[in-house]
Amino acid sequence: MTIRIIIADDHHIVREGFRMVMESQQDFLVIGEASDGIEAIQMVEKLKPDVLILDLMMPGLSGLEVARQVNKQTHIVVLSMHNNEAYVIEALRNGVYGYVLKDSTTKELVKAVRFASKGLRYLSEPFADKAIDAYAQLAESGVVDPYKELTTREREVLYFVAQGKNNAEIGEKLIISARTVEVHRANLMHKLGFRNQADLIRFALKKGILSMDDDNPLG
Repeated sequence: MTIRIIIADDHHIVREGFRMVMESQQDFLVIGEASDGIEAIQMVEKLKPDVLILDLMMPGLSGLEVARQVNKQTHIVVLSMHNNEAYVIEALRNGVYGYVLKDSTTKELVKAVRFASKGLRYLSEPFADKAIDAYAQLAESGVVDPYKELTTREREVLYFVAQGKNNAEIGEKLIISARTVEVHRANLMHKLGFRNQADLIRFALKKGILSMDDDNPLG
């Protein structure tokens, strides 16, 4: 059985490297590459891959938000530089099957893709010592997350607001009016209980929606 794969990473040379690794396996077939979060979602919806290999920090929309939107359509393996349990738990909350660190071996990535294609979880070596079920339980426990109450459009607006973009710029990105952006912005601020953009940016960083490498006012 051939495992059909999409690779989503904003660096062309990284995608090329992953493609070479994947295509070295006789039963793997790379059917597409995406360079940002929005393109990744569109490609998954169009090509319906068995596995999406997804960079955690993607431009356009973060890898976590991409995972939330497409986890019912494909099995996801996240690639991350973050050796942090909080990111693993958040990834699992968003329907991810595999979490592989970028400094892992290619053997680990291949194994994660095979596991994910069968609907099995795989976590990179630093996390594998602990039971995967324990991470899954953590991901499913806890108080209600107000972020989950946001609509898809509100989450998109949140991402761009956190980057410091104004209503007109966000409207151009999402092909909606600046006034509509303003409404979504007010709604999400109310739902999350934020009073200013600094609160929103800190939240976006904590949730992994925005990385420290993104262009944001807090640098």
